[in-house]
Amino acid sequence: MASSTIVQKMLSPVSMLLLVMLICSHHVSSYSSNEEAEALLNWKASLLDYHSSLLSWTFYPNNITNSSTHIGTSTSPCKWYGISCNHAGSVDTINLTDSGLGGTLRYFLFSSFPNVVYVDISMNNLSGPIPPQIGLLSKLKYLDLSVNQFSGGIPPDIGRLTDLEVLHLVQNQLNGSIPQEIGQLPSLYELALYTNQLEGSIPASLGNLSNLVSLYLYDNKLSGPIPPEIGNLTKLFGIYSNTNRLTGPIPSTFGNLKRLTVLFLFNNSLSGHIPPDIGNLKSLQQLSLFGNNLSGPIPVSLCGLSGLTLLHLYANNLSGPIPQEIGNLKSLVDLELSENQLNGSIPTSLGNLANLEFLYLRDNGLSGFIPQEIGKLQKLVVLEIDTNKLNGSLPEGICQGGSLVRFTVSDNYLSGPIPKSLKNCKNITRALFEGNQLTGNISEVIGDWPNLEYIDLSYNRFHGELSHNWGRCPQIQGLKIVGNNITGRIPEDFGISTNLTFLDLSSNHLVGEIPEKLGSVTSLWKLILNDNQLSGNIPPELGSLSNLGHLDISANRLNGPIPGKLGDCTHLNYLNLSSNELSQTIPAQMGKLSHLSLLDLSHNLLSGEIPPQISGLEILENLNLSYNNLNGLIPRAFEDMHGLGVIDISYNQLQGPIPNGRAFQAATIEELKGNKGLCGNVEGLQPCKSPHSIHNERPTKKGHKILFIIIFPLLGAFLLLSAFIGILLFVQRRERAPGIEEGDVKNDLFSISTFDGRTMYKEIIKATKDFDPMFCIGKGGHGSVYKAELPTGTTVAVKKLHSSNIDIENQKDFLNEIIALTEIKHRNIVKLLGFCSHPQHKFLVYEYHERGCMATILSREEDAKKLGWSTRINIIKGVAHALSYMHHDCSPPIVHRIYQATIFCWILNMELIFLTLAQPSF
Repeated sequence: MASSTIVQKMLSPVSMLLLVMLICSHHVSSYSSNEEAEALLNWKASLLDYHSSLLSWTFYPNNITNSSTHIGTSTSPCKWYGISCNHAGSVDTINLTDSGLGGTLRYFLFSSFPNVVYVDISMNNLSGPIPPQIGLLSKLKYLDLSVNQFSGGIPPDIGRLTDLEVLHLVQNQLNGSIPQEIGQLPSLYELALYTNQLEGSIPASLGNLSNLVSLYLYDNKLSGPIPPEIGNLTKLFGIYSNTNRLTGPIPSTFGNLKRLTVLFLFNNSLSGHIPPDIGNLKSLQQLSLFGNNLSGPIPVSLCGLSGLTLLHLYANNLSGPIPQEIGNLKSLVDLELSENQLNGSIPTSLGNLANLEFLYLRDNGLSGFIPQEIGKLQKLVVLEIDTNKLNGSLPEGICQGGSLVRFTVSDNYLSGPIPKSLKNCKNITRALFEGNQLTGNISEVIGDWPNLEYIDLSYNRFHGELSHNWGRCPQIQGLKIVGNNITGRIPEDFGISTNLTFLDLSSNHLVGEIPEKLGSVTSLWKLILNDNQLSGNIPPELGSLSNLGHLDISANRLNGPIPGKLGDCTHLNYLNLSSNELSQTIPAQMGKLSHLSLLDLSHNLLSGEIPPQISGLEILENLNLSYNNLNGLIPRAFEDMHGLGVIDISYNQLQGPIPNGRAFQAATIEELKGNKGLCGNVEGLQPCKSPHSIHNERPTKKGHKILFIIIFPLLGAFLLLSAFIGILLFVQRRERAPGIEEGDVKNDLFSISTFDGRTMYKEIIKATKDFDPMFCIGKGGHGSVYKAELPTGTTVAVKKLHSSNIDIENQKDFLNEIIALTEIKHRNIVKLLGFCSHPQHKFLVYEYHERGCMATILSREEDAKKLGWSTRINIIKGVAHALSYMHHDCSPPIVHRIYQATIFCWILNMELIFLTLAQPSF
């Protein structure tokens, strides 16, 4: 009894101490839990959007938690959605992946979570920068912020997370460089930064991450060389640094990475040889180096990687032969060596690669025969060996396994027939044979190909007639048999091909009519039958091809009219009916082809007038109507076709003035000659005397006689009266004011366009506030140019000449020059509207062009980069046309004294026009 009392007395202080510690621990845990809860709730309040599951994030004081109104809620965040706690009740896990979160991390109080080890807020819509305070999560082991909209740089403070094992920041909008401080994370075994906008070099400090297993840096803008220190990461299993801008050689230190299974460095700018040390990577399964500038031979050491399943070396500058030892890669499934400079023969050892499914050797310099051993590849799905120098015949055993889906041997020197095994290849979907010397009857070429989608047999030596067996290819979308010796008719069976989109049978010897049933192939987008001997009419049924975009049936013997139904092919972009025997008129329905960019009706027997509906071809760029019997006047509607750049109407019976459209003004005499009586401002054509009257006359032979009898006497009387009035006015004018030759040039002279000179003078003075510098838009050696907005809404460019440029003695020459300049009418020369010669001011009035001068455009780097080659060619042509016009078509000729960028300006369609603001010479 006494002993138990003594024990109780001894235990009492211990019990009390434990009780106090328990109570204190409870208070600390409760305080920590409350702080974490408040931090989470504050962040939740800042979010713009979140999943309904976050409704569980509600905090109530302990004294009211038993209330019936708060059932289902918790005082502790440990039971909240996406939140977990450790044994002490402190938050250690935040997993809110794919929770519909929208907002930022700006109001997330990282310092309130000292015990967090796991954070995953991936696959949300969070944005803004990653706060540097993230470095306060000192116990963090797992961080995933992937698939959000985070921007800015990766904060260097991440280097303070020394326990971090996994860092995922993929698929954001992060930029800047990878911070060196990431190399201070000794526990890190997975680093994923791919699909961002990171730039700069790969930090050498990554070589310190001795535990790193996976490195994902692909799809960024990283540049510079790969640091050799990466070779220190001996635990690496995968390097994914493809699709960047990396340069320099592949480090030989990569040979130390004995555990590496994947090495992806494709789509960079790496150079130099493939290091033979790569052959030391005995665990390597996938090696992809395509899309670089690697050179030299394929290292034989690579052929010792017995576990390799994928080898992509295409699109480099590799040279030399394919090593015979490549047949040792028994595990290889995908071998792609295309688009290099490899030469020599295809190794027979490829026949040992029993697991090979994909073999790409295209676009090299390979020669010799295709080895028969290729037929041993029973699992082969794709074989592409086109664009080489291969000769001989196709191996008999190709597609012996029946797995072949894609087969291309085009652009070689192959001969002989298509092997029987290939005809029995039922899985084939795409076969390209073009550009060889293959032979055989075309009717026997077709095999049992129920899945065939596209075949090209062009430019070979096939003969015979097209077979009706093409109907056995129900999936066919494209058929191309160009440049062979095919005879006979086009089979009606093509009309039942419901999936056909592309049919090209050009440059053969086909005869007969175009099958009407082709009009029922509504999927057809491209139909090319040119350069055959087809005859008869163009079937109106072709107008039912609502998806047709390209139709070329030129160079045949087609006759009759052009069907108006073709106007229903509203998606046509290219239409060539030239070199046939088509007759009658051009149907007005052609104007419905609003997507047409090229129309060639040349070398036919078309007659009648050009229909004005042709203006409906809004984006037409090239029109050829030459060598027909078209007559009448050229419609003024051409002036509305602003996209038309090339036109040829030579050798017709057309007459009258050519329109003012861009194509006509740029045309040469070669494109206009051989007509009945065209006139206009083109070298080699007669100038038009009365364009207006010509365009309004449509005389017949009988009408000519009637008009002559009625109008000639009236016209003669009118001319006599006009001459008498003119002489009278001239005499009166000389009496009132002496002319320029002898008169007093001190008089004020006004002549501004067709307006009242003095009124316009006042309006210009007012609009420019007496030539205030604020309205000045340019200066030159002869004067300054001002922008004037007149009360009528018209904007003009006013060149105010320096007073020293035109003195009294030279006033006569100045006025004579002005008179000559007002006669200039050319699309590449800015129009002079008028002038003013006043004792106080002397200025010229021109059309105003918004885009400014060429010198201004070229001085801005961003604008100058937009000047592609086609635009630059247009510039040269525009200047040449303008100078040629002034030198050869003006009377007297005008020779401009100054040729520099400031005297050229742009009109809206980026075409250059020539300014005569500097003083010309006559």
